Amino acid sequence: MTLFPAIDLKDAKAVRLSKGLMESAKIYNESPVAQVKLFEEMGAEWVHLVDLNGAFAGTPVNHEEIKKIRANCNVKLELGGGIRDEETIKKYLDLGIDRVILGSIAVKDPQFVRDMAAKYPVVVGIDAIDGYVAVEGWGEVSSMKATDLAKEFAAAGVEAIICTDVGRDGMLSGVNVEFTLDIARASGVPTIASGGLKERSEIDALQATGEIEGVIVGKAYYEGTLDLEKALKEVK
Repeated sequence: MTLFPAIDLKDAKAVRLSKGLMESAKIYNESPVAQVKLFEEMGAEWVHLVDLNGAFAGTPVNHEEIKKIRANCNVKLELGGGIRDEETIKKYLDLGIDRVILGSIAVKDPQFVRDMAAKYPVVVGIDAIDGYVAVEGWGEVSSMKATDLAKEFAAAGVEAIICTDVGRDGMLSGVNVEFTLDIARASGVPTIASGGLKERSEIDALQATGEIEGVIVGKAYYEGTLDLEKALKEVK
């Protein structure tokens, strides 16, 4: 079970949202670089980065800040937000990002994702509202069920699927274990839970399934409902 401390980048600052609403952004650190270094010092193996402005714009926005993070930190980085073409994938991998997250493009062009996964370290982000896939920075809800999209990537070579229950994201209302299991079983791909994590018992519940690869830790850390440093030491 891998814990992925998370930073959402908005206007080059580390923020978190509630239910994916940009107007809900709360700044937690004026320096994303300092925040990533702190996660690294705590013992994190990975940090999960999202270019929020990029997710809504459909093209990278916080590139310079991401570049600074990579130059100053040794932790592994996975990055999503506005990555819609091969040129952008290559640009970020050349920068030293360890793997890229493809979200909206996975709904619109699953074959593109399969093609990219054959060449690059790719993670698929499946974000759902009431079980249906949300796209464009969660600004739109498609007619596709999240589990149906997950099936598209069975045996596709993607490194993982990150599944987010948007209604719980940033709400500290508890991670959706069943939804995460549904995605894992539909795809057969290592699956990472995201959205709503509040406390350690939920990490233990995810781990107890034996079928879930990891969990994104966001507001639980920033609001102090989870002792992240302790969890990073104890959860294996």
